[in-house]
Amino acid sequence: MTKSDKKGVRGEFSRRGFLKRAAIGAAAVSSEKLLKGEKAEANSDGFYPKTNTSPAEFDFTQQSGALQPDGIVDSACQFCNSLCRLKVHVKDGRIIDVLGEPDDPVQAGGLCVKGPMMTQLAYNRFRLKSPMKRVAGEKGSPDAKFEKISWDEALTTIATKFLALRDAGEARAIANKTSGRLPRGTGSLVERFFTLLGSPNNTDVGPVCNDAGGNALAWTFGLGNFTNGYGLDGATGKEDLGTAKYFLFLGTNQAETQPVTFAYLLRGRAKTKAKLVVVDPRLTPTGAQADEWIAPKPHTDQALILAMLHHILANNLHDAAFVKKWVLGFDELKAHLLKSGYTAEWAEKVTEVPASKIKQIAEEYARAKPAAIFCNAGISHQLNAFDIYRTLAFLAAVTGNIGVSGGGCNFMHNTWPGGLNLPPLQGKVPKIDIALPVGPDYFAESILTEKPYRLKAIVTEGNPLLASANTNKVKAAFRQLDFYTYTGLFMEEAAYYADIILPVCSGFEMETVYMRRDDRAIRWQKQVIPRLGESKPDWEIWIDLAHVMAKLDKQNHPEYWTANFPLEWKDYRQLWATFVKHTPGMGGMTQERMSKRAEPLRWPCPSLDHPGVSTLFLDHPSWYKAAEALNPKNKGKRFLTPSGKIEIYTLALQNKLAPAGHNALPVFFTHPEVTGKHPTIEYTNEFVQNPVNPQALTRKVKLGGISSEHKDYPLMGTIGRPSVVHFAGVTQWTYTGKQMNGIRQIQIHPKAAALAGIKNGDAIAVESPRGAITGTALLWEGIREDTIFVPNTFGPLQKMAEELGTPYYEPANILLDDRFYDNLSGQQAYKCFACRVKKV
Repeated sequence: MTKSDKKGVRGEFSRRGFLKRAAIGAAAVSSEKLLKGEKAEANSDGFYPKTNTSPAEFDFTQQSGALQPDGIVDSACQFCNSLCRLKVHVKDGRIIDVLGEPDDPVQAGGLCVKGPMMTQLAYNRFRLKSPMKRVAGEKGSPDAKFEKISWDEALTTIATKFLALRDAGEARAIANKTSGRLPRGTGSLVERFFTLLGSPNNTDVGPVCNDAGGNALAWTFGLGNFTNGYGLDGATGKEDLGTAKYFLFLGTNQAETQPVTFAYLLRGRAKTKAKLVVVDPRLTPTGAQADEWIAPKPHTDQALILAMLHHILANNLHDAAFVKKWVLGFDELKAHLLKSGYTAEWAEKVTEVPASKIKQIAEEYARAKPAAIFCNAGISHQLNAFDIYRTLAFLAAVTGNIGVSGGGCNFMHNTWPGGLNLPPLQGKVPKIDIALPVGPDYFAESILTEKPYRLKAIVTEGNPLLASANTNKVKAAFRQLDFYTYTGLFMEEAAYYADIILPVCSGFEMETVYMRRDDRAIRWQKQVIPRLGESKPDWEIWIDLAHVMAKLDKQNHPEYWTANFPLEWKDYRQLWATFVKHTPGMGGMTQERMSKRAEPLRWPCPSLDHPGVSTLFLDHPSWYKAAEALNPKNKGKRFLTPSGKIEIYTLALQNKLAPAGHNALPVFFTHPEVTGKHPTIEYTNEFVQNPVNPQALTRKVKLGGISSEHKDYPLMGTIGRPSVVHFAGVTQWTYTGKQMNGIRQIQIHPKAAALAGIKNGDAIAVESPRGAITGTALLWEGIREDTIFVPNTFGPLQKMAEELGTPYYEPANILLDDRFYDNLSGQQAYKCFACRVKKV
């Protein structure tokens, strides 16, 4: 350990540096132990490995004229759902330092490496500073030419196109796709705009994120959110998730995706001695902290969970009293599982996890009270994601691990706020057609095939050229798209397909509510520095666009737009106050209250004297008050389903799911490119109403056909975040992001590498039936021999690569087949594709 690893901040030990080591460096020691069958030993803070670091004695920034800040501004990090407060130190109007919040007991002063990288979004020579229009070059060409224009010209161009399509009876041909980078409430303004316009296609980021978990929670418990809370529960005065006695992690690598809240869990675990079981095809820094790492075949988690349920119910390990009082459909579930033969021995053949191990973790989970389930994209990005999450909810329900502190179904990113309510619309709005099928790639399908109809104008607040599956197909679609508006911080790949480009602000350039903690908690963040150039926050762009529509719309009086988009909403404080007034369960979440708090505030929080709900469905007066505030019909209900109970099976659920090809009781099927022969899915050409997203169509499916072997592509690939350094594509535009992790390191088992003649550090190509990408071989014993891991978020036009001398890469999603997705939630199957590797 170097001296720099021991630096103090303001005379105290730097938790920021410590968390960096915990998230990036510590995994090497622990993973080495796990690979040898040993358990890593934690220190008193819950981090691995033990170190001999001690606080620095001196802080030489004290009384430094250059480094003493003029002020400290409370902002927040936008890079993950740990939602760290950032104490931004400003000198002469410039940011000179970024520290964590020591008075938040969950954050505990910590930051991961990404927190200070927020500054590199603000001070970045590649930032977009003014609106632009295309003047020359083919769509998608890096040689395309754009010229600066005014905001008035840009918005007038967009409004003119939208109105022309609407007046031609093609309002449904206009679409928008939001992303996770948006300030909260922007989606509500987009929805309002599209309702006035008459288009149903205002879509969100969910299908490339984690919608399926929220969908499953809502169908089972009545509310689609992460169920438990980090830190102290203000209603009970006790820790919530910090009291868990057992952690079951499936498809979640929190050491790299939510490192600060994961550190909180580890600190609690050091006290409770809770067992941590991590289920993941590869060993990650999260698995390095585990008591047990279990590596099933990719896309077979459902078989593992079904077998756990089967073992628990066959041996009467369920919580009989809880089930009798609160669960509907238990008898049907038990009969179904026993009849289907979903035994541990059956699951061993599918997952390659020993039956004895499946039985062991089933018994441990059932007997531990309380036990908490955590999941993330590793589950969400499977084509049976809705069904997997429902089955996990059943697992928690039958063991009585829902509605209890320290337990729950903590399906990450299913947080809040989702929809924030605005006042009822004024005026008569047009009839809305049914939306395109929910899914991250249906825009491309619509443009290329015109089925069920063709999109002609799109706005995005993200980068579909990185996010969407089957990138080459997406490129072809956007080349044929009539009109495209890109909004963003940088000239990302998608921007080169745009007709109009709009610059937006980074997080430090606005006062707002931005990112959310997984447990439904939010912070108020203050503006730190002025906006860069002519950039605007997204909510202002949509309000301004509505006012331009008012000037040009020949069918409606100007008030049709202006009354529904008052200019005072451009002041985010006034917009937020409007949300608080009109959104159920939000009465206590005022800007004034949140600004005074070191900790974020959890929803539901119906009044100023309410502490905010930590444990959803807790049998406690604070929950019942919050539930009634969400809807008066919830009065007296513990679970917010029609029955007031947990709904595993009802005839109504079955009748809703059957037309789309699904069942209320879980059946096993998997991706057709999983090696071996397994029950899989077939997509028909019949469009039906989506039972989970009833505003949209979906393809009906048939389940149970047997998959075929892929002999030419013998490996299974899975895609995910490169490391703790990155969050989506935006961090690839920062100096630190490219400097620390600018090489795409493709993890491959040494035995698989040897068969292909590949050595560590070789340049390699990964090929699938859709295309090929390149990277550097990272021989990794902590991955299944039949699986490779390909980091995503890399793109061919990330100009920071030139600054650092790192390669340009094609998007990893070139390898994926967009035909395979969850037809209920819309989740794309990023976690499995047939592939092969070769040296280049």
